[in-house]
Amino acid sequence: MAAKRGTDEMRDRVVLGEFGVRNVHTTDFPGNYPGYEDAWDQRRFEEAFRVDIIREEEGALEFDMVGIDAAIANAFRRILLAEVPTMAVEKVFVYNNTSIVQDEILAHRLGLIPIRADPRLFEYRNQGDEEGTEIDTLQFQLKIKCSRNPQAAKESSDPNELYFNHKVYSKHMTWVPLGNQTDLFPDADFRPVHDDILIALLRPGQEIDVLMHCVKGIGKDHAKFSPVATASYRLLPDITLLQPIEDEAAEMLQKCFSPGVIEIQNIKGKKVARVANARLDTFSREVFRHEGLKNLVRLARVRNHYIFSVESTGILPPDVLVSEAIKILMGKCQRFLNELDSVPME
Repeated sequence: MAAKRGTDEMRDRVVLGEFGVRNVHTTDFPGNYPGYEDAWDQRRFEEAFRVDIIREEEGALEFDMVGIDAAIANAFRRILLAEVPTMAVEKVFVYNNTSIVQDEILAHRLGLIPIRADPRLFEYRNQGDEEGTEIDTLQFQLKIKCSRNPQAAKESSDPNELYFNHKVYSKHMTWVPLGNQTDLFPDADFRPVHDDILIALLRPGQEIDVLMHCVKGIGKDHAKFSPVATASYRLLPDITLLQPIEDEAAEMLQKCFSPGVIEIQNIKGKKVARVANARLDTFSREVFRHEGLKNLVRLARVRNHYIFSVESTGILPPDVLVSEAIKILMGKCQRFLNELDSVPME
């Protein structure tokens, strides 16, 4: 039994020790463990695999993906970062820029402003095509000039009182329909995701007059096309108390973990520690600094239980991004299968 428990731990848990991490690599491949049937089986995979939505907020999503290997989890994360398309400023035509911000810096800033436009409504622009069309380009204009406020008090030194339009924000970017886009998108509200992104500061007489072309692209080509602010995963923590921990030791143990992980119960007049919610822990391994506690706790992570956190830039809701990433992953798998089918068998 002890040998089986050790084998199960090696297969299912990544164990964190005082000076290292054990069982890092996946080892449950066919034939590696006597008595275990590890050959891949679709029915068994479908029974074990699940996705649980834990928290869904505006712009953020946390969910669990259980029953997959690290390679699949990482592929999914990388697709979210670099292969789900969005619309972003690609070409900036500068007609007038007398601000202190150089044309190149201004164009770079404009390119990094997230644009609220569903990329699924557009096609990729053909390489080498300088002129955009209504099916592959969104056009925005930024035209603003700073002037003095004649009603400002003479003793005032506040730029907000002295000048008009001295701060150029993303809200000053306006959509200019191309071709028949007004008919194609009658209810569209193409605009920057955030209205309060500061682009430049102006003084009286300075102005900016630029035209921008937004195209469809992916983060693999440029980070401005990435639809997520963060897309990360971690393994589910698993904390086991190897023996009862009471009184002062229980209070010290509670301080070694993130709030909410360890709770103290009063049992027959004694303070007894128990694991309340291991999911909340960040695994600082603070407990290993205490001689009286480090041998009483086992820290591990569940090997096939991934906690995903996805934070959208606001272009698309995070649940839409996740579904699009799944479609892209499915497309990659299908292309691979097609390649295998096209190889002649000898």
